[in-house]
Amino acid sequence: MLGETGKPTGVWYEELATPYYAFLDAGHEVDLVTLGGKAVPIDPNSDVTGDDAPATVNRFRDDAQASALLKNPERLEDADISAFDALYIPGGHGAMYDLAESDLVAQVIGKVWDTGKIVASVCHGPAAFAKAVDANGDPIVKGRKVSAFTDSEEHAVGLADAVPFLLESKLRELGADFEGIDDWQPHSVTDGRLVTGQNPASSDGAAEKVLALLA
Repeated sequence: MLGETGKPTGVWYEELATPYYAFLDAGHEVDLVTLGGKAVPIDPNSDVTGDDAPATVNRFRDDAQASALLKNPERLEDADISAFDALYIPGGHGAMYDLAESDLVAQVIGKVWDTGKIVASVCHGPAAFAKAVDANGDPIVKGRKVSAFTDSEEHAVGLADAVPFLLESKLRELGADFEGIDDWQPHSVTDGRLVTGQNPASSDGAAEKVLALLA
């Protein structure tokens, strides 16, 4: 649930579907993992159909294999992190709760980072970095350029008082060099092996930057 609003939340559909197909279409294997192997909740506000839906969302919804992954993802607890070249965390307000609060998620992100792999995320996904530190104990975002859903955008959607923290402010507190542009405009940032995007419109750009690093 989204704070005390009583409204369900979860992953923003486009922020999952767009990178999923960007990576698959480029010839990469994609595994979907969640805490405890729980089914992936899709934020109802992003579960649009027909002409109003992004093409990748319609494609994902019509893809039996992809839809099956939502219901039966791999357990993060069992995943062989060393086998992955990149970790990509989609957004949606749900990340502000389970991912941001999880010690396991923080440990996995830190391990992926310390082993020289790519860490990427978009929109609210960087909330997962809240407790993630490198081998020196520093936040992985410290001193690095990042983007994410801005405080301005959170106020614009009327949820600034509902979320447990404002993501832009949190990342700045962690020492990140935060980069944001006008609300709803596509914006993604690469800093070494760290890739982040500002909002749903940034899903394409963030995925392309990950592909560039993989190449």
